[in-house]
Amino acid sequence: MNPKESPGVTVEALLSLRQEPEALRRITETLRVKEMGPADHIRTKHEAKAFVASGDADAAEALLKTATARHVAQQERERVSQRQGQRLGL
Repeated sequence: MNPKESPGVTVEALLSLRQEPEALRRITETLRVKEMGPADHIRTKHEAKAFVASGDADAAEALLKTATARHVAQQERERVSQRQGQRLGL
């Protein structure tokens, strides 16, 4: 996981969050979807909704992997953008 990710984000944690009221909101907060780009944010929320509906451990694992990959990609986009800004003298 990303160093910013909380260490409690595991398949088991997602499975337990699924049982709570407002599970989708809690899961998306835990996965920090608002820090992702707009398209990734929406995709991850749809995947989280599918997980909440299914409750499958494999779906939880896939959700964690894709959310982590999207966070890494977002961080890389931010780094590239920052470097380009520095080159342009912004």
